[in-house]
Amino acid sequence: MSNPVYRRVLLKLSGEVLAGKQGFGINNVSVDELVREVKSIYDLGIGIGIIIGAGNIFRGIKLSKTGMDRVTGDYLGMLGTVMNAIVFEQALRSANCIAIAMSAINIDKLIKPYNRAEALTALDQGKIVIVAGGTGNPYFTTDSAAALRAAELNTEVVLKGTKVDGVYDKDPMKYPDAVKYPEITYSKVIKDNLRVMDLTAMTLCKENNLPLIVFNIHNKGELKKIISGEKIGTIVRE
Repeated sequence: MSNPVYRRVLLKLSGEVLAGKQGFGINNVSVDELVREVKSIYDLGIGIGIIIGAGNIFRGIKLSKTGMDRVTGDYLGMLGTVMNAIVFEQALRSANCIAIAMSAINIDKLIKPYNRAEALTALDQGKIVIVAGGTGNPYFTTDSAAALRAAELNTEVVLKGTKVDGVYDKDPMKYPDAVKYPEITYSKVIKDNLRVMDLTAMTLCKENNLPLIVFNIHNKGELKKIISGEKIGTIVRE
């Protein structure tokens, strides 16, 4: 392949991609497929930070019926990201990738506390750094955490791996006539409320001049193609 155009990236994965077709929990086949995709760029010497959501664990909870308040629900979601991060860390290690999981919420018997200096050192040493626990605060999504960690860890781009192959003018799952954008600005995404990421995440990326590439993580080999500079998915930038 040609020389990589990105040397350090932040990969944002939804929790659902770990669940596979079953839609909940953790599917070993799905995890193995994701590990192969990540390993394909790890073997090129790319610095990789990873944020994983928790939708595979908590998406089905209806907080209003349980009487749970927003803050408690958000902290449970953070715990879900910790579970996913530990599973993915172990799977990467089994594939001979050096990986370290850290958490923005303190559960030091299970996972190292997130420390920016330590995370940067780990990346410089060629380790994959998985950061769990969101931002460590309620009311912020893992999309916001991805944008924040991308800026903190000096990454060149945010790669959002989803089940959709880019950004559309409306939901392509519901509307067959949805039009895909090969490239779009943050300003237009925000103006048109396209829900690529939440508003806080989009603003963080925009203010830090961080491009965002949205692509289908299930399409084998596309992560490696993006690193080599191929136009895959949708790129969002000003």
